[in-house]
Amino acid sequence: MFTKKHIISTRDFSKAELDFILNRAEELESYAIRGAGQESELLKGKILANLFYEPSTRTRLSFEVAMKRLGGKVVNLSSPEASSAAKGENLVDTIKVVSGYCDIIALRHPKEGASRMAASFSSVPIINAGDGAGQHPTQTLLDLYTIRKENLLDELKIALIGDLRYSRTVHSLAYALSLYGAKLFFVSPDALRMPDEIKMDLKGAGAEIFESTKITEFINEVNVLYVTRIQRERFPDPAEYNKVAGTYRITTELIAENEDVVIMHPLPKLDEINADVDQTKNARYFRQAFYGTPVRMAVLSLLLKS
Repeated sequence: MFTKKHIISTRDFSKAELDFILNRAEELESYAIRGAGQESELLKGKILANLFYEPSTRTRLSFEVAMKRLGGKVVNLSSPEASSAAKGENLVDTIKVVSGYCDIIALRHPKEGASRMAASFSSVPIINAGDGAGQHPTQTLLDLYTIRKENLLDELKIALIGDLRYSRTVHSLAYALSLYGAKLFFVSPDALRMPDEIKMDLKGAGAEIFESTKITEFINEVNVLYVTRIQRERFPDPAEYNKVAGTYRITTELIAENEDVVIMHPLPKLDEINADVDQTKNARYFRQAFYGTPVRMAVLSLLLKS
């Protein structure tokens, strides 16, 4: 039984609850496939409000598609400059107003903790669609779903590569994977290492953690490479960004050392994966992005008790 009122952080869930959501996503996946001929009215009459205070392509669009595939409707705030936020309205007031217009809210905000605060003032469910360098739980759910589709979730050895300091996707994912007994290999520049408090939490949960600044050290030990971009927008000092930009690049030569390794990426990708890797059997990131629709369909239906 799913009893959550909001989805704010992967740390709020047990393994059983995560599996419950993934199972629902599997049940709904056929409705997400374009041209499959299946239609649903599961959320007919319901309205989702997308409140995005940061740029988004996949998350915002897949939430919108998910709601519409289930027969619901969507209203969007895709730019804070076009809203009353530009006039100085605070987030609390916005949430109080918008929750009176809709049945559920997906919120992306640059401040860590914004979604948890919003949940305390909202009269409808809040889904954290990314809060600064904090959490991105629905991205984690689609990541888990992708890994499960590859039959790797029970014996996972995964390298998380790139920006581990600021990336909310790897923070959320690492916490969730600790529930599945995954071996976690952290690969990053020294300046972008996984925060110590997160590593302490993971070790406290029994996770095995290995760290390096070099992908080659772990390339033959893992079955998944989870690559992230170095996020320019998270750096307070552009000079610090320039020191680490372009540190890692996944090439066909690199993955030839482990020909069955699965490559994932939350997207957008810049220069951290060579374009020719897109054509290999290893690349899963575009399929991974598609899975955002059935996973978010699952989340919407469960929170709306449909």
